Amino acid sequence: MSTRPGRSREQDAIRITTAGEGPQADLARRQRKYVIAMTIRTLCFVAAAATGAAGWHWVWPFFIAGAVFLPGFAVVIANVEDTRSTDLPLTGGGNAQRQLKAGPTPRD
Repeated sequence: MSTRPGRSREQDAIRITTAGEGPQADLARRQRKYVIAMTIRTLCFVAAAATGAAGWHWVWPFFIAGAVFLPGFAVVIANVEDTRSTDLPLTGGGNAQRQLKAGPTPRD
């Protein structure tokens, strides 16, 4: 078995299934979460207007509070990182959270 230059057989294996998704997929996921939250916020405004006009004056403050505080929560929810499971052990051992280094590794 041959090894590439700069890489020894003793190095730990790297689990690529725990790698994060690409930048485009990550951005699409964040945008989707944010759009859903802002749709709920818009529905809160509509519901506040409808309940206020219907005479249910005790309900509309809850919808207004949801519409006011939801944008802050939406940003936090949209920016929550996607976590990958590392429950399965690596074949031959090794650290499942190890990351690839940028650029070539120094030779021994």
